[in-house]
Amino acid sequence: MIELYHNDMSVCAQKVRLALAEKKLAWHGHHLNLRAGDQQKPEYLKLNPNAVVPTLVDNGSVIIESTVICEYLEDTYPEPRLRPADAAERARMRLWTKQLDEGVHAATSVVSSAIAFRHQKLAQGMEALEAFHKKMPDPVKRERSWENITQGVKSRFFVDAVKRFDHLLGDMETSLSNGPWLAGKEFSLADIGYAPYITRLDHLQMQFLWDDRPRIAGWYDRLRERGSYAQALEKWFNAAYLPLMKEKGAEVQSRVKVIVAGERS
Repeated sequence: MIELYHNDMSVCAQKVRLALAEKKLAWHGHHLNLRAGDQQKPEYLKLNPNAVVPTLVDNGSVIIESTVICEYLEDTYPEPRLRPADAAERARMRLWTKQLDEGVHAATSVVSSAIAFRHQKLAQGMEALEAFHKKMPDPVKRERSWENITQGVKSRFFVDAVKRFDHLLGDMETSLSNGPWLAGKEFSLADIGYAPYITRLDHLQMQFLWDDRPRIAGWYDRLRERGSYAQALEKWFNAAYLPLMKEKGAEVQSRVKVIVAGERS
């Protein structure tokens, strides 16, 4: 029996749910309320000392880190295949998934918190916010999270995060000239990996970043047409988050556009 400790709106959890859905694997879920700090409870820290989701337990084996979990699922349940048959495409797939853990995820945390999620956390009061951050095991993440929540789009991390996404989307547009999917001809773990991140930009009203990138628009449409997208993402969209992201994203969109225009000039 596969067990998944996850959260409805976590991009990393969405990625793993998408892989599970593509492979049509049954799983039992444990939903963690991240705003309530479920991921910081002692019983969960025994499974995942990083205090993040997701965590997958498969027949007693505990697997953490979403990129690693997806590779584990591909190794353990190889059909249907989510790695391309072609070696060059497999290499491209891994280059894409590698980027997620080398800056893309951090940039997502910045824009999500600085634009929208800060409002949820600030509403809990400063005492609760301080207590939450004291329990974060990673000092780098702790510092970045505190500034993004307290400073919003004035955070020193915000401009670089926006630039990172504009650069990323430019690379994606170029890569998609080689085929319908990020690694080439075959749908792969690369597309699974990036689906939640592009969805998050969409929810934050940053879809203008691909107004002049038609291949990304087509790729995003193809993703959302897959049954796995509805099962792994849409089914779990939280009604308390979507209006907030839409409202706050619209409020700062002009600022984001100025950053992008400066980067492209």
